[in-house]
Amino acid sequence: MTDEIQPEIPGDNSRRKFIGTSAALLAGAALLTGRAQAASIPEAPMAIDAVMQPPLRPSSGSDYQPVVTLNGWTLPWRMKDGWKEFHLVAEPVERELAPGMTARLWGYNGQSPGPTIESVEGDKARIFVTNKLPEHTTIHWHGVMLPNGMDGVGGLTQPHIKPGKTFVYEFVMQRSGTFMYHPHADEMVQMAMGMMGSLVVHPRDNTHRVDRDFVFLLGSYDIAPGTAIPKVMTMTDFNLWTWNSRVFPGIDPIVARLGDRVRVRVGNLTMTNHPIHKHGAPFTVTCTDGGWVPASAQIPEVTTDLPVGAMRAFEFDAVEPGDWAIHCHKSHHTMNAMGHEVNTFIGAGQAHLKDAVRKLVPDFMPMGSSGMAEMGAMEMPMPSNTLPMMTGYGPFGPMEMGGMFSVVKVREGLGRNDYGDPGDYKHPEGTVAYEFKGTTAKAPRAKQKKSGGITVDVVKPNGHSGH
Repeated sequence: MTDEIQPEIPGDNSRRKFIGTSAALLAGAALLTGRAQAASIPEAPMAIDAVMQPPLRPSSGSDYQPVVTLNGWTLPWRMKDGWKEFHLVAEPVERELAPGMTARLWGYNGQSPGPTIESVEGDKARIFVTNKLPEHTTIHWHGVMLPNGMDGVGGLTQPHIKPGKTFVYEFVMQRSGTFMYHPHADEMVQMAMGMMGSLVVHPRDNTHRVDRDFVFLLGSYDIAPGTAIPKVMTMTDFNLWTWNSRVFPGIDPIVARLGDRVRVRVGNLTMTNHPIHKHGAPFTVTCTDGGWVPASAQIPEVTTDLPVGAMRAFEFDAVEPGDWAIHCHKSHHTMNAMGHEVNTFIGAGQAHLKDAVRKLVPDFMPMGSSGMAEMGAMEMPMPSNTLPMMTGYGPFGPMEMGGMFSVVKVREGLGRNDYGDPGDYKHPEGTVAYEFKGTTAKAPRAKQKKSGGITVDVVKPNGHSGH
């Protein structure tokens, strides 16, 4: 037998904090498939911070452009007797949602979401899954064609993986595309706690190649201010909307070199749909979790609606330099720590209440009479481990954003493999909107015609038949 171990993800390991889990500690774990003739379990690399790792380039086999996971990484593997072997560890994790707030979630290999699994069409994949959760689990390989007994539905297609046990999944990557993995055991709880990960399969013939390829998953959490554990029974009123379990301003930018062909792969594991909108150059949806979209069926868009439990990959040419926003177009999903029972005070003066209320609540600030934008620039006292609803600063002031928001940063002169944040865009002179300081003429208005005394009969619908 020959083992070919893929190198660890390159970079400063002291910064990224990778920890190899000793295979010797796991050698006695149960292998519940007779076909997995592995002499030992491959190590399970760990990553415990939210630094985006460089792409894990193939050292052998088919060539492909590897993906970059926002605020994440790709799981290393080893080759053993023609099988590409991976090791996932399901376990409680801590995830920094953004600087100033850390959530206590469940995930894989130290993070939520777990590391991206990357492979090639036709690969034989063997995936070891060790359960370090306090309850049983499974993994479903969402969108992947495989034998029924490898589908990962607890009780239906396999026994549950009990705490402390290791199961083995073996299947051939029959088709390329954009997929994901998540539990199908106590699914409501485990997915609400952050158990998910991306799975990308590249074409063996090197078709559909792009210059830069990004991937992330949409998640939602309900975490009360000052706490760290999600409320797993929440159905609709989530207060934190995330990309790879991060919220703005903690979400990595999507960095591209001017002229690059860029692909963005997105999966939705929340409880609602998300219209993902990118400013600037239009894109086309080129792949779903069902397969590649024929060129004849692709249409140019700037927004694509992502249903629950679906994946979309869209592509665009980075032809316009700048910092282009990309976000969910549901306005509440670009906010943090949303309070759903807050009254609207627009048009209601509150200044006269300030002195009286501050006698009871010294930190009281009257807000909302003219909108909520003032929150973006204010530093208000909050419980510990809580994020402000609006946050983030740009070169022109507060950005008043949160949640599902990031920036596509297109720059000229970047290195081919440079994914680092290039900083704020330097606008050429004369290309920024500016204040008009001239004289404003009075706008003409059409005169309203007087009513001619027309009588209108109104027929009210009976019950709901007219709806």
